[in-house]
Amino acid sequence: MALAAHRKDIMKLPLVAACAAWACVAAATAHAQNPDPMDIRGCTAIESDAQRLACYDQATGRVNLPVAQKRTVQAAGGEVFGHDHPGTPAAGPGNSEVAVPLSLLDSRWELAPESKLGTFNVRGYKPVYVLPIFASSNQNNQPHSPNPDNDATGSERLDNIEAKFQLSLKAKVWQGVFGDAGDLWVGYTQSSRWQVYNSTLSRPFRETDYEPEAMLMFDTSYHVLGWEGRLLGIGFNHQSNGRGLPLSRSWNRLIANVGFEREGWTVMIRPWWRIPESRSIDDNPDISDYVGRGEVEIVHEWNGQEFGLTLRDSFRGGSRQHGSLRFGWSFPIAGNLRGYAELFKGYGESLIDYNHNATYLGVGVSLLDWY
Repeated sequence: MALAAHRKDIMKLPLVAACAAWACVAAATAHAQNPDPMDIRGCTAIESDAQRLACYDQATGRVNLPVAQKRTVQAAGGEVFGHDHPGTPAAGPGNSEVAVPLSLLDSRWELAPESKLGTFNVRGYKPVYVLPIFASSNQNNQPHSPNPDNDATGSERLDNIEAKFQLSLKAKVWQGVFGDAGDLWVGYTQSSRWQVYNSTLSRPFRETDYEPEAMLMFDTSYHVLGWEGRLLGIGFNHQSNGRGLPLSRSWNRLIANVGFEREGWTVMIRPWWRIPESRSIDDNPDISDYVGRGEVEIVHEWNGQEFGLTLRDSFRGGSRQHGSLRFGWSFPIAGNLRGYAELFKGYGESLIDYNHNATYLGVGVSLLDWY
């Protein structure tokens, strides 16, 4: 009887081994589909792209990183979607948490702690656009300056209709300059006016302005007449057109930034002080009397559109009182493509035209807006 029982146990061994092997395979498969959150190797076996990405994010701790979003909107079914990434849930796993909406200035300058995204992330700064039509009421055919070396002697036959485009980017290079306070940003803006329809002059670039700058920005929180003061900063700005005599134009400024906002609105106040130069080498000694000594920028978002108004003034009386007005309108066309229109009236549409009064109207497309 003992021998028979022993034989029965021996006969059971293949079955037990098979069951054990099947259990191991099942466990491995289950582990591949539901891996240890801290074991990144288990993510490779997941077939679903979305689940595999979620697994990598969980394993690397990325789920705790802040999300760069400008604003959030409530969608049908209770899901929250980010304005910058339509169709991407802004809440946590399972959309059980609602993302906190960022203010307009937060979306641009990462002011609040929850909006910080670290350093060396290249972002838009001023509007980025292409205007195939940029028309002037009074083209500057013979630029002049009080400095005789910068006075053009001849007149060019320029078209009143040209093209204009602008590229503007910025990046944070130091987060928390003073402990938890103050972020150092660098920016670069380049705008060009192209006589693309002027075949007589071989379609030259009439003017290109280069504008690098560095800005130290601080988060603030106070209220004035229903507006919240959200930003305070100081920066160094250089602007030049990179040309030789007599068309060279340039200046350096220290610019203060004071930012206010309310729902859908942003106001930036920027007074500046021009760093003096020797009058003998100054390309444009009276530029502050024309381009101004400060500006106010107002941006309003409404129904998917963005309106911007920039006012500049010299803050001087009599013959030294000059300024300008720039109005921009950005509106959706299809997908991420947006239309853009710009109207400028006054002095200083470009550096070569710093003391030239004209009206300009441009129409084209916008690639990046203010916010």
